[in-house]
Parts: sequence; C-alpha cells; structure tokens
Amino acid sequence: MAAIFSRVVAPVAFLWLILPLAHADQTTKITTDQNPGAWEGWGVSLAWWANVFGERDDLADIFFTKKSTYWGPGNETLPGLGLNIVRYNAGACSSSTVNGSTISLSSQIPVSKQIAGYWLDGVNAHPQSSSWDWTVDANQRSMMLKAKSRGTNIFELFSNSPMWWQLNNHNPSGSASGGDNLPPSQYQNHAIYLSTIAKYAHDHWGVTFNSIEPFNEPAASWWKSTGTQEGCHFDASSQKALIPILHREMQIRGLAKTIISASDENSFSAALSSWNTITEEVEKTYVGRMNVHGYQGSSGPRYALQQAARNIGQGVWDSEYGDNDASGDTLLQNLMRDIQFLQPTAWVHWQAIDGPGWGLILGNLASKSLTSATHKYFELAHLTRHILPGMQIVNTTSTNVVSAVDEKTKTLAVIAANWNTTQTLTFDLSALSQIPADGTRVRSWITNRAGDKLYARADNITITEKSFSTVFETGTVMTFEVDGVTI
Repeated sequence: MAAIFSRVVAPVAFLWLILPLAHADQTTKITTDQNPGAWEGWGVSLAWWANVFGERDDLADIFFTKKSTYWGPGNETLPGLGLNIVRYNAGACSSSTVNGSTISLSSQIPVSKQIAGYWLDGVNAHPQSSSWDWTVDANQRSMMLKAKSRGTNIFELFSNSPMWWQLNNHNPSGSASGGDNLPPSQYQNHAIYLSTIAKYAHDHWGVTFNSIEPFNEPAASWWKSTGTQEGCHFDASSQKALIPILHREMQIRGLAKTIISASDENSFSAALSSWNTITEEVEKTYVGRMNVHGYQGSSGPRYALQQAARNIGQGVWDSEYGDNDASGDTLLQNLMRDIQFLQPTAWVHWQAIDGPGWGLILGNLASKSLTSATHKYFELAHLTRHILPGMQIVNTTSTNVVSAVDEKTKTLAVIAANWNTTQTLTFDLSALSQIPADGTRVRSWITNRAGDKLYARADNITITEKSFSTVFETGTVMTFEVDGVTI
C-alpha cells in the first residue's frame, strides 16, 4: 500500500520492457517454456474497502465467484472475478488505555483507514484474557469469511503497523521523521500479536493463514506521524532481527502450515535492496516466499528480483498492485510485464473499491457510496477468469500476450492486448506437442476501449494451419481458449 504513488522513469537498461509500438501486423508464438511454479491465483487486500462494505453479499459474489452478477445502481451485469486469495490486515488501532496513555492518531487518517486491533494493552498474551477483544474489525473479518464460503482458499495475514501501544510515539501512522517506530523491546510483542491472530483464526474462524507478512513497504520513508493511513518503517537490519522472532512465536503456536513472507516493499528496486541486506541465511531459514508490491510500474529489476528469490528456492508474489488509470491499460501492461519477467505465482490487487482511477469499483469509503465498475474491472476479468489456479504459465514471443495451459483439461488460455492502430494478431501454436485440427472453434471474449463490448463473447475464430488470427482494434483486449492442447 503506497502512501505516495510516485511515477518512476524507466532507466535505459529497462526500456526494452516497454510494450512495442510497431504498427505492422503481429505474429506471436506460444512456446513450451514455462514459468517456475504452478499458478496459485488472483487476490485482493481487504483493508480498507472491506472495513466499510464487509457485510455486502453482492460484493462478495462479484469479487470471489465467477457468476455473472447484477450489481450497482444501474444494475450492471458484471462477470465475477473469481478471486481466490485474500490478504487480511491486522489492525493497529484501539480506544484502550495502556499505562495511562492512549493512541496518538494523525489528524489526516480517516475513520475508514483506522483498522481496529485485537490486542488491547499487552498485559496478557493469552487470547482468552481481557487483554484481547475478538469482536472488533467485524466488517473486514465478515468479508474474509464470505470469501471463504465462496471458494477462496489462500489467505495471508499482513501488518501495516504494529499495535499503537507498541510504538515509540503511540502513532500507528509512523514516526515524526519517517524512521523506525517499533523499539526492539517490542519485537516479540509484534510477533505474538500476529501469530496469535493466525492461531485464533484457525481455531475459531475456520481460516488457516497460508502466510504472515509482518511488514508493509518497510523501507519507505513516508510513514510519518502526519500520514493518512497506518504504516511503520523498518530498516533492513530491523527486518532481519524481527523475522526469526516471528518464526519462533509461530512455532510455539503450532502454525506449521503457515510461512513468513517478506518484505512487501513498495518497488522492485527496494525489494531487491532489502532482500540482499536481510541475508540469505535468514531468508532460507525463516522466510517462505518473497512478496513485493508493483508500484514501480514499467521499470525496476523484475527479473533480477525473481532470480534472487529462486536461487534459494523461494517463490514470488506481486502481493499488492494499484494505479490511478481507470481504463485498465496501465494495469494490464504492468501485469503482463510481471508475468513475463517477475514470474510470480500469484498477483493481488490493492483496493477493490476506491475513488477515481484506483478502484475496480468506483466508490467513496467516507460516504459509503458506490457507483459503477471501471473499465479496469473488465480488463482484469480477462486474466482472473481464464488463468486459473493450477495452470502453468507458458512464455510467448510478444510482450502484449500472456498464456497459460491447464495440463489436466488440455486447455490453453491466451490473453492479448493491442494499444497500437488496428492490426491483425496471429497466434502460432506450432511449438506445442498437441494442437487441435483445422476448423476447431476457438472460444473468445473481448473488451474494447469504446466500451460497447465489455467482456463480451466473440466466438468467430477457428484454427487454421496450427494458428489462429483476428483483427484487434486500438485499445482492444481479447481472451482465447483452445481445447485439445498439450505442451
């Protein structure tokens, strides 16, 4: 979660990652080269939108099922996104008094971004004691359980800030300077807090957190006491010290099926820097997966980052992505870069509901009002509805095309976009070991910039000589499904 969305100019070394602007017709070969690891899925973080709208079943249907759903003031028919990953935020706020002190809130943080925390005072670590209140944060927890009942099967617990009473200045938005705000004497309490929530969720909510992320953009300098949200800076040396403590507290509570993910840095560059500083010994021993946020946009060392993780057997998630382009084009371009160069096994959007540009659904958290789905929603649907958990990402020869194959059903999914002038895109399947016969119909869906086709069916394409082709207008996204394919 970025307190400040900064535009980063792509260095010369990474200009080759920018999508091509050629105007000639394009042929893309679907190769047999595979990304490491099976695809785990698509997700969304629940803070802050679920803190406001967590009781709504219609929103749970839209985000966590693939049903076509009537929704909104205009009764829009939206294709359900079918997200299967939820990131649940452990809150840092409470109205309790601890040793005569109370929380010191920034005047800039709205109510919707004040996430209630369960451990009220730190007096007693036992979850059944009066030091804990498990009734708070009802809305965010409600949406998590609605997601689970609809098929969501991967859960991550993450922290934007430790509980306010653990912090030097009692301010969950950050320190005055933007530096470390959690004293080493409170590292264990932060670890107890997170691991206790995970244990309680397993025992009482029926939710097993697959991972715990103790930091959120920890290297960032913008987590200050005047901030607009919860946040806390951790130097890389502080991250390195806290991770083993968290691991120990998780072991004490028997969280054998839960890993630690780290470090959810804002950019690929910051993530690589933190990863190199934490040291391989800590990463191999205590960390189960590398998490990174995608706010660096089109630039940054995506490939170097995933190589650093995979050199020690780690997987990678783009655990948070957001941008203020409501068209979805920026999201799709960066997401395709992620798949091809970062090679994550999962991808998570930040705000499902937010103000202009940022949200998949346009809404106002302060007034608790919703209007309509953005064009971004429909472009994202092309990926979430067709690259499914368990599928294998296969490489292509074009940066505006991604593909995946389901080896059990022998189904190939291809998602392509054209941001150039109208041109014919051809998809060459000749490298695959099994290809359907000429005349086989290809299922397809289309979303265009004009908005008159929003994830609409367009089954008018067939296989010809181990390939298929169609005309793409400017600003068109299409998905194709081909049966009878093996790699």
